[in-house]
Amino acid sequence: MDLGLKGKAVIVTGAGSNIGRAITLGFAREGASITLADIDEQQAQAVAALALAAGAAAAETVRCDVTKLDEVQAMFARTVARCGTVDVLVNNVGWDELKFFTQTTPEFWQKIIQVNFVGVLNCTYTALGIMAPKQQGAIVSISSDASRQGEPREAVYGAMKAGVNSFMKTIAKENGRNGIRCNVVCPGVTIPEESEAVGVNSMWVNKDSMFTADQLAQIAKALPLKKVGRPEDVAGAVLFLASNTVAGHVTGQVLSVSGGYSMIG
Repeated sequence: MDLGLKGKAVIVTGAGSNIGRAITLGFAREGASITLADIDEQQAQAVAALALAAGAAAAETVRCDVTKLDEVQAMFARTVARCGTVDVLVNNVGWDELKFFTQTTPEFWQKIIQVNFVGVLNCTYTALGIMAPKQQGAIVSISSDASRQGEPREAVYGAMKAGVNSFMKTIAKENGRNGIRCNVVCPGVTIPEESEAVGVNSMWVNKDSMFTADQLAQIAKALPLKKVGRPEDVAGAVLFLASNTVAGHVTGQVLSVSGGYSMIG
């Protein structure tokens, strides 16, 4: 099915690793013109080369720290200069370390808050300024099923992702009149399949520090689908929500892509 994304100007934050990489390559196969925003330029450039080989109309990398509004605005300005607009924003950047709350510090909280929530505010704020006058656009934010269930060792991270869910629903209500659709995808445990799929700043750079092989097997066993997620699983949901062709009447939704871990009606 043609998703109608060919030639669309798409920004993916955190585009170089794991889920962001898979999302970027998914848009590439649809022929989109992609801006890969990442703090890891080398990793993003490697993914941009793969995106061009996969069929992207264009793939430009921009070093961007989403916690800094001036860098976000400069990144969007480069995209507009190249493409004339921004049709789709994917707020993908996220970061965490698995720790019980009593093991964390205020400095750790602030990093979690800045990366996982303030970055979404900065990018969404800037995107709306471009999309609203044109009366069109789609924003998809990557959250987490930790925001819906509550997860040990992810207290602050889960709280920030819950904030993303609520924020995006509000933005959807405020901006539907401007032709802008806003939705959220909540992955469960999603494992990169190869070392090349993660950069040096990724939370998955050392998978064993996140989950042991035995823990992953136990997670899979507990899920209705009996398997942990792969980046491509999340990318498919993002492409669906970004497409006006198949999801043109979908906004304000929070979709779990977690093998059935979260089933919220």
